[in-house]
Amino acid sequence: MGNASDTSAVFASTISKEHDIFMGSIYSIFCVLSLMGNCILLLVAYHKWSTLKPAEFFIINLSISDLGMTLSLFPLAIPSAFSHRWLFGEIVCQLYAMCGVLFGLCSLTNLTALSLVCCLKVCSPNHGNKFSSSHARLLVAGVWCYASVFAVGPLAQWGQYSPEPYGTACCIDWHAPNHKLSALSYIVCLFVFCYALPCTVIFLSYTFILLTVRGSRQAVQQHVSPQTKTTNAHALIVKLSVAVCIGFLVAWTPYAVVAMWAAFGDATRVPPAAFALAAIFAKSSTIYNPMVYLLCKPNFRECLYRDTSMLRQRIYRGSPQSDPKEHFRYTSQRNTDKSVSTRFSNGQQESYGACLHCADNNNATLCHATTPQRTACILTGSNYREVTVSQLSAKPEADLL
Repeated sequence: MGNASDTSAVFASTISKEHDIFMGSIYSIFCVLSLMGNCILLLVAYHKWSTLKPAEFFIINLSISDLGMTLSLFPLAIPSAFSHRWLFGEIVCQLYAMCGVLFGLCSLTNLTALSLVCCLKVCSPNHGNKFSSSHARLLVAGVWCYASVFAVGPLAQWGQYSPEPYGTACCIDWHAPNHKLSALSYIVCLFVFCYALPCTVIFLSYTFILLTVRGSRQAVQQHVSPQTKTTNAHALIVKLSVAVCIGFLVAWTPYAVVAMWAAFGDATRVPPAAFALAAIFAKSSTIYNPMVYLLCKPNFRECLYRDTSMLRQRIYRGSPQSDPKEHFRYTSQRNTDKSVSTRFSNGQQESYGACLHCADNNNATLCHATTPQRTACILTGSNYREVTVSQLSAKPEADLL
């Protein structure tokens, strides 16, 4: 922080003090929300690690890349924004820019790989079912290698890192193509292989998914009632597809447009505030992706609800001021709610308590022997069948992938 380069004009902010304070405040909010969202997502994934499906490894990798961006960029960008200049010198500026490119491209490439896997599983189930966890790990490693090539390039003199036009952060030098051929080739490859190609693949993949869902839904409507057809996996696939596409466009398109404007147009006419606003949108992806998957993945959401319920119970039981009567009332009400929420085909409800008429073991045996058989109707594929309650396994999770 004591380098002579710190005093140079390139590290001074070129936007107003009020805009810098606004950026610092927004980044502070993003940092807190991103830490919470991505840590919760990773915690849920850790608790269900043994049951993770191959495609869910991309969700975990996406959260890791977003968390890496949060930890490497926000702690440096926030104090610099509030100080109205870059505080950490040229070497840290280069590392900051490299981390931003690495984690940003990793997130975009990861979304592209995820869209391909979704398309394979939905549009070609015979091939999609062969996609295993080892394939997912290999593809995740390829995602990091792909992003690393473009992140390390400017450090190897292919392209160039420099302070952002607004002065309080660092990224690719978008002005360099105007006077350096190597920088021009780097930015052309970056635009084609790290924006245009991923965007095309994502749109094509989810277009094929939507077309497949539309075709299969017409066949499903002939067998499934209107009350249940809206809750099938196809509807969830549509929601996740649209959410991912919107998140991709909203987060990264503004920065890509401004960057291409500066690289291939008159860079001096691009206002620094445009870069600052585009950078805010780009960094918002670190909070958007965890929200999408925690809200749209039923098995993740149910696991999170189960974990938070257990945490509340532990906190309540460990509280010295807890009233045993209140705890008994809470437990009884919880069991009653469970009983009411379970309906059976013969009109009876599942009983979660002990038999009130069995005073001893003999009567308990007699009572157990004469208990009427309860059955439940379940949906398998497109057919209903009736099974006994004892044959019911744990509630299957409505998995999207």
